[in-house]
Amino acid sequence: MDYLLLFVGLGILLLAANYLVDSSVAIAQRAKISNFIIGLTIVGIGTSSPELFVSVSSALKDSGDIAMGNVLGSNIANVFLILGVTALILPFPIERLQRLRDIPFVILASLFVMLIANDSMVPGIKTNTLSRLDGIVLLVLFLGYMCWVVVQKGKDPKKALEEADEEASSSLTGKNPWLLWGIAIVSLVALIWGGNLFLDSAKNLARAWGMSEAVIAITIVAVGTSLPELVTAIIAASKKNPQLALGNVIGSNLFNLMFILGTASTVKPLEFVDINIWDYCVMLVSALSLFMVIYTFKKNKFDRVEGALFFAAYVAYTVYLLLR
Repeated sequence: MDYLLLFVGLGILLLAANYLVDSSVAIAQRAKISNFIIGLTIVGIGTSSPELFVSVSSALKDSGDIAMGNVLGSNIANVFLILGVTALILPFPIERLQRLRDIPFVILASLFVMLIANDSMVPGIKTNTLSRLDGIVLLVLFLGYMCWVVVQKGKDPKKALEEADEEASSSLTGKNPWLLWGIAIVSLVALIWGGNLFLDSAKNLARAWGMSEAVIAITIVAVGTSLPELVTAIIAASKKNPQLALGNVIGSNLFNLMFILGTASTVKPLEFVDINIWDYCVMLVSALSLFMVIYTFKKNKFDRVEGALFFAAYVAYTVYLLLR
């Protein structure tokens, strides 16, 4: 039964997230909010809402391993699985801003989370936690990064507006405002319900399989909540626009590290039992691998060889987790 509930919960979670984004974008457009702001905030946060609700629900239920495992696993899957598959389908270039700003920031954010989450490395401290203060610091860093992005995009306003128009499109634009608010409220309720259903069934399966919550979160939960990014990447590659996948992955990873972990630990401090240092190391290596791609094989391009290596790395890590 838990297998069925896992897939039902995931389906509700992803469908509700999609409708919540669409209705929120349409409501914001009716309120005359600029597409640039909508694309930067509502669309960005909305597409990461499955990870957000799973992590916050985990924090409230004292399941810190699932909250952190979801973020670590999603970031690792985003880079090694999603970008690996995308590059195998169609190689793509890495833009200048991604090389100079976004990828280095992902590396720094990964390293920072790794340091502040491993308190037991300090003599005299036995538990690994993310405190409310840690969460607030992560949220401040996230706000700083968003401001930096706004300043950078302001240097090329025409391009920024074109990108915003693409990001801020909604199938519900022009609908009755009462209908939009109704869809938004129902979607939010469904998101919470689906997230709890998905989370509870995942925990039950972990117990039934004799696996730790950390492993189940890094594998099944993380891949499940990363499905929107995976589908987006495959569609983008099939439409000969694989570059979109890299932007989505970088944005998603930064949201996960700073906004989602920051929000979850601010709501309730997270304590980790079965997340070990190697899981953080793999996440950091995945971020460093993105940087290495700039200089290996065809410079400034993600090619099929690198895609195959990334995919193989994800398979190897998954096998390691199952053996662990």
